[in-house]
Amino acid sequence: MADPLNIGVVGLGVMGQRMLERLRPHPRLNTTMVWDANPDTLARTLELHPELHAAGSVEQVIGSAGLHCLYIATPPVAHVRLSQAAFDAGLAVFCEKPLTVDFDPARRVVGRIADEHLRAAVNFSLASSKGLGYLQKIFGSTSSKPLGAVRQVEIDLGFAAWPRPWQMAAGPWLSERVEGGFAREVLSHFIFVLQRVLGPATVWGGKVVYPSGGHGAETSLEAELRIDEVGVRIKGRVDPAVGVADRNRMVWRADGGEINLRDWSGVTYQRQGAAERSLGDAGAMRIAAQLEQMEQWVAMIEGREHLLPGFAEALAVQETVEAILRAA
Repeated sequence: MADPLNIGVVGLGVMGQRMLERLRPHPRLNTTMVWDANPDTLARTLELHPELHAAGSVEQVIGSAGLHCLYIATPPVAHVRLSQAAFDAGLAVFCEKPLTVDFDPARRVVGRIADEHLRAAVNFSLASSKGLGYLQKIFGSTSSKPLGAVRQVEIDLGFAAWPRPWQMAAGPWLSERVEGGFAREVLSHFIFVLQRVLGPATVWGGKVVYPSGGHGAETSLEAELRIDEVGVRIKGRVDPAVGVADRNRMVWRADGGEINLRDWSGVTYQRQGAAERSLGDAGAMRIAAQLEQMEQWVAMIEGREHLLPGFAEALAVQETVEAILRAA
């Protein structure tokens, strides 16, 4: 068996905990040292994962012997700084999104990655999904376009509350206008899919609603984007009437039919005049995507080709999201 690849984890909130669970059974990705700014969070993590070692600081994680990769699951404000420190130590980096809302440092780190051929990726979970692979097969630049040309894409998001119930322990930044909100946290996944399949999008207009007073994140938005001849319409809202914690749908309409991505893992397609069909069980496809993500992570650390979004692609996604938010 190939040698293990040791992972250091900084940030043990919701995503950090989820990733620890996914890493635990992997035969090669081996979590060794963890750190969080909250001592109680760190202590609870060690209770759940007694095999791990707690670091006294981020610097101790980054400098630990035998480490191959740093996984960053902190609030966005620290992403670029921690990535730069990890690169200084010769590590690969796998970072949560949004990469950052501060574009100048982001462009500098993107330039460094290109110049020094560094290993880095950002966690857009749909990158390893069957839905994205199918969209690329049907509509991508090398496709024979079996459904014809894409004419319109619609993205519809709904949340009964924001942050969602399972995010409440992640920290107040998720509910704040500076770095949080559902556009950065959820819409960004679908902007990533959109731009990977079709290329850069231009924001033509939009409307964003924020809570009156204070610094709360958006409660609803509408936007119109264009990618060449393809129109993209986006709607999102936070409203108890939505009735579920998280509802999302992305519809790709073409001359010869349409493809639907539903609730993260469901994928259906429909040729013109035919019945709608599913690509498979959504739960099984979700598990398969998570397992595939682990294999792509291994490839990234080893410097091989992989499907994970790089920092440049993640920055391009965030530039589109921030342009939508500025369109208010």
